[in-house]
Amino acid sequence: FFISLDLFTMFMFYEVALIPMYLLIGVWGSGNKNYSAMKLTLMLMGGSAFLMLGLIGIYYHSAPEGQPLTWNILEIVENESISLGWQKFLFPMTFVGFGVLGAMFPFHTWSPDGHASAPTAVSMLHAGVLMKLGGYGCFRVAIYLMPQAAHELAWIFIILTGISVVYGAFSACVQNDLKYINAYSSVSHCGLVLFAILMLNTTAMTGAIMQMLSHGLMTALFFALIGMIYGRTHTRDIREMGGMMQILPYLSVCYVIAGMASLGLPGLSGFVAEMTIFVGSFQHTDLFHRVFVIVACSSIVTTAVYILRVVGKLLYGPVYDQHHLSLTDAKWWERLSTATLIVSVACIGFFPNFFADLIKFTFSPEIFTVLGLH
Repeated sequence: FFISLDLFTMFMFYEVALIPMYLLIGVWGSGNKNYSAMKLTLMLMGGSAFLMLGLIGIYYHSAPEGQPLTWNILEIVENESISLGWQKFLFPMTFVGFGVLGAMFPFHTWSPDGHASAPTAVSMLHAGVLMKLGGYGCFRVAIYLMPQAAHELAWIFIILTGISVVYGAFSACVQNDLKYINAYSSVSHCGLVLFAILMLNTTAMTGAIMQMLSHGLMTALFFALIGMIYGRTHTRDIREMGGMMQILPYLSVCYVIAGMASLGLPGLSGFVAEMTIFVGSFQHTDLFHRVFVIVACSSIVTTAVYILRVVGKLLYGPVYDQHHLSLTDAKWWERLSTATLIVSVACIGFFPNFFADLIKFTFSPEIFTVLGLH
């Protein structure tokens, strides 16, 4: 999907990535897995239907009249054959089609239930990789191929993604299930990716890509740690756990580091990604953009609230279940996997210029010309 320059091939692999999720959750999941799998399937298939219509429309307007039609992204951009009227019609279809996978409000509801019912490895894969298809597709297809409509209609989706950022953070504050907390956190952080892409400047878009990298690593770390804790305690309810720092010190410290990355502690990936997004977004001088940037910035405070709430309830205080005192800390393979993710998160935080330069290098001059970026 990520390396494809052909829209048909891209759509095919988009579906190949999504369809197995029904079986992975419905067969091997836990809790209300059948409901979650069906909800995920219906929501994502609905998004796929919008996307398919949008891609077919792009294909039939991919070349000037009389010339052969094409699925190739680069040829479509070169032809500049999609009129503004058709762009305004096709842009919402493709953006919503990809945005559903990016957990864009109000099409986000599949994500928390899907994450909560999925096995640990599936949650890591889904949040860490598959949800990035949404942000990449919105940029690579919707915005890149229909830049005029993106400039004119971005305000609609800025409102929706701004709601995603704030709503996801506030929803995480009232959850008691560790997976639901992380799932709603993902709604907020992935909403920030789409929010930044819609700002249509290179600084914000660079931040969006860094946020995709950051979120993919730290949410995979979160889900891995939640799975390890659940495998020992057999519960994900933070009201039934406490004092884990004295029982599982290694896993607890890893959880604190993941939480600090999520709330944007300097020196970790979350800080550089979110700061780049907010700095780039604030380059717009009009009232509408700046109001929504401030609203999105408020999610930092809300994120700190739910992260510190979980850390306080889960890791500190008294041990509520005396059976937890006999639990053993992480094995060597668990330490290796979590340490690898933590080092990756720290590398982005300590060496952001390396990653920012690498991202900007991939923005070819043609992209600047097409999008009118500065």
